[in-house]
Amino acid sequence: MTPAFIIQIYQRSPEGPFRYGITASRKVGGAVKRNRAKRRLRALLSQILSAMGRSGIDYVFIAREEILRRNFALMGQELEKALIKLHER
Repeated sequence: MTPAFIIQIYQRSPEGPFRYGITASRKVGGAVKRNRAKRRLRALLSQILSAMGRSGIDYVFIAREEILRRNFALMGQELEKALIKLHER
């Protein structure tokens, strides 16, 4: 969990590519804010998850309200740390 988003993972069979889903509840804001939050998260994932994602894992990212105000580079660092920690388990 980071201030900007929550990550949940589910281990499937080791074959197959990783998959991910993004969600943002009404706690984030109205439709415009939720869509912006998902766009920011999608852009972040295209940079980092493509390199760090592991096959056979489903990732679920839940946007939090802080994602709209958080620095993009800082979120990238937090995502990398969180993925390393989750993959160690």
